[in-house]
This record gives sequence, structure tokens and C-alpha cells, in this order.
Amino acid sequence: MASLLKITGLKKSYKSPDGQINQVIDIPNFELASSSEIALIGRSGTGKSTFLNIICGILNADEGDVYIKGTSLSSLKESAKDRFRAQYIGYIFQTFNLLQNFTALENVLIGMRFAGKVDKNKAIEVLDKVGLADRINYKPTQLSTGQQQRVAVARALVNQPELVIADEPTGNLDPEHALTAMKLIRDLCQENNAGLLVVSHDKELISSFDRIEDLAKINNVGGNS
Repeated sequence: MASLLKITGLKKSYKSPDGQINQVIDIPNFELASSSEIALIGRSGTGKSTFLNIICGILNADEGDVYIKGTSLSSLKESAKDRFRAQYIGYIFQTFNLLQNFTALENVLIGMRFAGKVDKNKAIEVLDKVGLADRINYKPTQLSTGQQQRVAVARALVNQPELVIADEPTGNLDPEHALTAMKLIRDLCQENNAGLLVVSHDKELISSFDRIEDLAKINNVGGNS
């Protein structure tokens, strides 16, 4: 199966206030095949969020490269990288990152605008799929935590990205809703033939994944995420 995501020689360090260089990421190789899924586990401070932000092009690596569908992220200028990310990557954040003054529908439409293909009917269709057909005109403050998470899922998947990244996507949900949300994410990814990379500290939640990787075992250093 072809590689959707390929990482080679990835390194990232930060300078501490006292001038010390602290290496956070040293991952020689990592691959995710098209339409497959990986759950990545790891304790706090092992570089999970840094790793995901490099994959998405939000952070630049010091060395190495990230290839998505054969395209090197480091070869793209920032504007091109933004467009590429909007087209090929869906990111589900633990804190949802919804715009508080906009409705559920508007939050999803904004996600579409970055990819240059705004389609109101498509946005409504995806919100319906995540069970929010009757909440499209509600703002985040009018929604429960679980409903806000569903808006975030809809926004990440509305552009039908080929790679979905989920950073502790159920961290703010109770166990019952967490299981429901994870099933929703996996089902929608399978429906769209999207590759899925989930970071979670909850081993029970991702126990049914065929491939589970411990970041501490693929990352040659410790550090802060």
C-alpha cells in the first residue's frame, strides 16, 4: 500500500531560557499508509504535540522532512503550505479551537474557505452526519462539550482530507462520550478513505486499533511537547 505520510530523519530542538538546547524530536523513520490508521501513545512531555505540528507544517523541523502524498512540506513556501494543509490534512484539536462568535455551520464553512471550496450544502451534510442537523445555527457556548467536539470533527473532515490528525480528540469528554466520538472519527475516516493518526494517552480507547505506536520507542529523545 502506498505511503500517505512518510517521515525521514526528523529532528526538532528548542532553546531554554538559560540558553540550553533541548532536543524534543529525533525520529529517523515513520510511515502511515493510505487509508490506514495508527494510534500513537505517550506520556506527557514526550513531544506528541510537537510531532503533530511538524507533520501539519505548523512547525518547521530543524532537520529531516515530512512527505505527504510524495510532496515535501519543506519545499513549500508558507502560503503554499497553508493551501496544501487545508486541502490534504484535517486536524482535530483537543481544545476544539472553535471560533466562539460563529455558529457551528459558520465554523465549518470557515474551514472550507481555507481550502478554496466553500459549499454550504456540503457543510450542512457533514454536520448532519455528526448528529448536529438541528444545531447548525448554535454558537459554541450554546453547545455541550460533546457537541462542540462534533463540530470540530465536521470542520476537520468537511474538505475530505486524505490525512486526519487527532491530538487527544476525546481528552475533554467523559468515557462514554469518548468512545462514541472515537468511533465517529474512525467511521468517517473509513467512509472517506482517509488515513488517521490519533494521539491518545487512553490505551483502552485505542485498544482496537491494528497499529499502536509508543512515541517513546520511535523518538530517540525525551523532551517537552
